Amino acid sequence: MNLLLLLIAVWTLLPIAISYARYAPPAWSWSNAPMGSSGLAPDPRTTKEAVVQIYIARAFSWRAIFAVHPWIAFKRAGETTYARYDVVGWGDAAKLRKNYSLADGLWYGAEPKLLVDLRGSAAEAVIGKIEAAIASYPYKDTYRTWPGPNSNTFIAHIGREVPELHLDLPASAIGKDYRPLTDPIGRAPSGGGVQVSLCGLAGVTVAPEEGIEFNLLSLNFGVDVMRPAIRLPAFGRVGTE
Repeated sequence: MNLLLLLIAVWTLLPIAISYARYAPPAWSWSNAPMGSSGLAPDPRTTKEAVVQIYIARAFSWRAIFAVHPWIAFKRAGETTYARYDVVGWGDAAKLRKNYSLADGLWYGAEPKLLVDLRGSAAEAVIGKIEAAIASYPYKDTYRTWPGPNSNTFIAHIGREVPELHLDLPASAIGKDYRPLTDPIGRAPSGGGVQVSLCGLAGVTVAPEEGIEFNLLSLNFGVDVMRPAIRLPAFGRVGTE
């Protein structure tokens, strides 16, 4: 029992401590933080094929120690603009926003990373399902930083509804495991395997994409077997991509 508690402490608290030590406060505020293009999205004016991309970037300010912010952007074949959707916690408008920023924009200065990048027929085949998943998201007007529902809950909902995306949200995506008490068991955020979660505060996920991941107070740790790596709070994924 003591060994188990030590292992949990090492896999949860140590990564957070290291992330805190590496944290550098941003040199800008909400109002002047850069939000320009990262260059990760193909130019929709010259790219005729369909595109689906899911991005993730470090949260702004001190939240960057612990968490990330994700969003999805897509366009059908022949369209010359992207539709971007993410959940944003501030402001009086609905929390689910369309075209809050550029499809591949910096997130208040943080460089985004691509989690999903589908092109052509593979992208075209899932856009309708993505739109249906966005429409069915049950927390459009609700946002809680911890334990959810929040921006990660939204993208996890899309992943569950569209398993063709093979989405693998990192352990640092706090809120991805949020499930109401009335629905504690279901598919993992990747759309495969199984997840048991009590409001995102305690649970376990077993799935091909996520591997085996435990959740304790929204601090996630686990092991990816298919693509060898460990999953740590604050760090996310450490190992093969």
